[in-house]
Amino acid sequence: MIIAVDSPARDDVRTLLDEHLTDMFATSPPDSVHALDHSALLAPSVTFVTARSADGSLLGCGALTELVGATGPGGGHGELKSMRTARAARGRGVATAVLARLLDLATARGYARVSLETGTQDSFAPARRLYARHGFVGCGPFADYVEDPHSTFMTLTLP
Repeated sequence: MIIAVDSPARDDVRTLLDEHLTDMFATSPPDSVHALDHSALLAPSVTFVTARSADGSLLGCGALTELVGATGPGGGHGELKSMRTARAARGRGVATAVLARLLDLATARGYARVSLETGTQDSFAPARRLYARHGFVGCGPFADYVEDPHSTFMTLTLP
């Protein structure tokens, strides 16, 4: 598996991100969907990575964005966005590999912590378990988020 910085504008990535957004709107009220589309992931503050097989097939993706004005003791604050594994690649460690790469990037940038928002519904349970396995703990809303019964907020303090 190859994890590398990539463009969210690539056709196969756009298809995966469209699937991601479709699922988010199918499981959450519109005001509770915080997923980004491919154009928002092109912002300069976002680092987007993909996981691909040796033959170049897209396995999954994820992004790390720096939260503006989030510096403080120990450094900045990053947010995970658009974590998604292709259906055919689930159960193969793709999400773990993408998460590890994004956390390595955050550490290299000197971030003090990385946070995320995910859903509270049962369909998000695998994501919550993944993050908890890697040390993320519950926290309150951060950045521009507000309390929402459909959102779970998690954070990880980096070394």
